[in-house]
Amino acid sequence: MGSLRSRVTAWLGRKYLARKQKDGFDLANMSFLPDEVLMPLKRTGLDPVSELAELRESEPVQRIKLPFGMTAWVITGYEEAKSVLSATNEFSNDFTNLVGNAGVTAEQNPGGLGFADPPVHTRLRKLLTPEFTVRRLSRLTPQIDDIITEQLDAMAATEGPVDLMSQFALPIPSLTICQLLGVPYEDRAEFQRLSTARFDLFGGAGASLGAISESLSYLKDVVKKQRENPGDGLLGMLVKEHGDEISDDELAGLADGLLTGGLETTASMLALGAIVLLRNPEYFELIRDSDSGDKAVTTFVDELLRYLTVVQVAFPRFAKQDIEIAGNQIGEGDIVIVSLSGANRDTAFGTQTEEFDPHRSGPAHLAFGWGAHRCVGAELGRMELRAAYPALVRRFPNLRLAVDPSELPYRELSIVYGVDKLPVTLS
Repeated sequence: MGSLRSRVTAWLGRKYLARKQKDGFDLANMSFLPDEVLMPLKRTGLDPVSELAELRESEPVQRIKLPFGMTAWVITGYEEAKSVLSATNEFSNDFTNLVGNAGVTAEQNPGGLGFADPPVHTRLRKLLTPEFTVRRLSRLTPQIDDIITEQLDAMAATEGPVDLMSQFALPIPSLTICQLLGVPYEDRAEFQRLSTARFDLFGGAGASLGAISESLSYLKDVVKKQRENPGDGLLGMLVKEHGDEISDDELAGLADGLLTGGLETTASMLALGAIVLLRNPEYFELIRDSDSGDKAVTTFVDELLRYLTVVQVAFPRFAKQDIEIAGNQIGEGDIVIVSLSGANRDTAFGTQTEEFDPHRSGPAHLAFGWGAHRCVGAELGRMELRAAYPALVRRFPNLRLAVDPSELPYRELSIVYGVDKLPVTLS
């Protein structure tokens, strides 16, 4: 995923632009998408806009007419969202749904799991899942701890305010994925550059596609080296265990999917979760003396995932056939947008769901999605968050915002919600 608006907005926007350009309309006077489509991407600070809660209460499955006779549905209810996300046979995620729209070509397919349907998705996920078990991931625990300590040391050596986003939130997942994939240590600076280039909010779709192409080219070179001399990282292990059963393009696509799915999301969680801590210093004590596996930290992180839901909408689904969801007839070819941030504030989670409650218990949240397309790296993300937050508050117990909260530069209309800078003082 990226933060260049959203995949939904990008695709629909390109299609709308292309048709308008063909018809000779004045682009300066256009409104690209209805407010109902953009609403799930809007927030006030850490919270979805109040209109999203109102929509969930009155119409959890909302039909929207788009330009040129296209129909979309916005899903905001928890049970309704699970129904859509579970219906793999009735909905398609395949990248080919986008090909041919406003110049999108098959060559631009980044690969990976997010834009694949069974049986391709099933085969690739079956190969990847064993590498993301708790047992396999446990080998990364010392490296994650070292990465966190290294970033905290660098922050401590900085005079004046530090940017928690660039010096803490981004490097931790970037370097963790570097370790996971088996990217050579000497390449990690280049890897971090490629990791972040695609998420330039203002670069536009062209810049992002260029960054994706550069990233895939780099990762294909990494895969080639792993073919010749497999290492102990994920790519090397897949090569050793599956050989020619998985192609170089598929390996590069999976690596790129892990990069896009595990970098910006975890970085945004680390930054926004830190804001929750900063505005409620009493939470410092709650997690300060806890280990990453302690119940207090586990519950705290899971509630942060529900409350923040940084991935605001799921990959767009395309109905492969007519299907009924909560009494609504969704037609073949309709686009379905699941608001994860809306569904995660549903009353299914109890009372006062618009508030953060570090002791909350309830059903499984949708921050990592649901069903066959649930994020395969969910446990890795949890590991990073559980290790990072206690280490941060132990090292800097007097951590405070260096600016007024109203000055924080939150992103607008981004599928991965976040903040571009987070200035803090350490003491």
